[in-house]
Amino acid sequence: MQVILFEDDGVRKFNPLLHLKPIYELTLGMRSLREKFEVALPSLKVGLHMRPALAPHWRLVLPNHAINDLAGDDVLFLNGRVICDQFFAKKVLSGALEFGKAYFNGGQLIAFRANPRAVFGDALPELIDAKMISEHFPSTQVDCRYIAFTWDLVRLHPEEFRREAPLCAEFGQIHGQVHPRAVLVNDARIYIGAGAEVRAGAVLDATDGYIYVSANAKIFPNAVLMNNVFIGTGATVKIGAKIYDHVYIGAYSKAGGEIEGSIMESYANKQHEGFLGHSYISSWCNLGADTNTSDLKNNYGTIRMNVNGKEIDTKMQFLGLIMGEHSKCGINTMFNTGTVVGMSSNIFGAGFPPKTIGDFQWGGADGFVNYDLEKALAVARTVMQRRNVRFTPEYEALFRHAYTKAMC
Repeated sequence: MQVILFEDDGVRKFNPLLHLKPIYELTLGMRSLREKFEVALPSLKVGLHMRPALAPHWRLVLPNHAINDLAGDDVLFLNGRVICDQFFAKKVLSGALEFGKAYFNGGQLIAFRANPRAVFGDALPELIDAKMISEHFPSTQVDCRYIAFTWDLVRLHPEEFRREAPLCAEFGQIHGQVHPRAVLVNDARIYIGAGAEVRAGAVLDATDGYIYVSANAKIFPNAVLMNNVFIGTGATVKIGAKIYDHVYIGAYSKAGGEIEGSIMESYANKQHEGFLGHSYISSWCNLGADTNTSDLKNNYGTIRMNVNGKEIDTKMQFLGLIMGEHSKCGINTMFNTGTVVGMSSNIFGAGFPPKTIGDFQWGGADGFVNYDLEKALAVARTVMQRRNVRFTPEYEALFRHAYTKAMC
């Protein structure tokens, strides 16, 4: 049996986070959704289905993964939006997901097992159509957790961190350098990776949770990390940073100021003062000095967020900023609760910008104009080269594809 993570039509609700990545590369808790499958299903080699425009770039990023490749007549397709925990993994490994059946939860297609060529022909479609699958196979309900909207990444993040951390056998190990005048509280729940540095005056307090500092990360003097914090490989936590509960800082990112309940993907930059709360910041974003996000309405009501032009009540009391890849904001930018910023946009100027800012936009409270593609590419190329990341022809083609779709 071959196992393939797939993208379905539900990914359309995740703009602007998926212009340059498949759904299962989003982060939740301590890992990406794909990594959760791989950790929970170590005996299975998991293949990947993704939109064709993504495939050339992601074959370079994940060279050991079969992408859009059908190798057999018995394939178990698993929705990449599923949060694969030990309970869902048990269903997969036990054979409970049977050939010739489709599995749904809350109207969402979770899994189906079939001969793919009998369903799709020789090539997988761009996105799996849940309705078509439901018409093709008898349907059964299955219990599982999954993400349905962008804000689920923020809403479910604390719960998922608390689930994953106790299962990590590395806690209690100190491989890097910890200065004698740094303070580690409850070090049985702290991990310091090889080559990492925790400098004088830093406080890592795992009294009510866990703290994971990956290899070669740096925690600068007087930084404070509280419960359930993940610091990725090569990341930097700046002097005096205040990293509160349930924060994920991705590989090679820079984090400073005050951060709470938020996810920053790899190569993101928020190294100055300012508050980032209950937000999701994509790779290659830069938040200017003293940028602040509001994550709680003055009336303590639930927060509404734009999804493809429609305002939806998230039912969440705390929700800040969702920002797509390569976007930036200037110094002293103020974001309202439930703000969505598209890919490769640049926000600056006084006052609150709009709560919904599209892809490739340039401006602020006084209005926006389209960001010239060649200028956007030049900035992205420069930013990536500064971090010694190659701006490949495949990545440029994907970037251009995202611009064309945004301008349609």
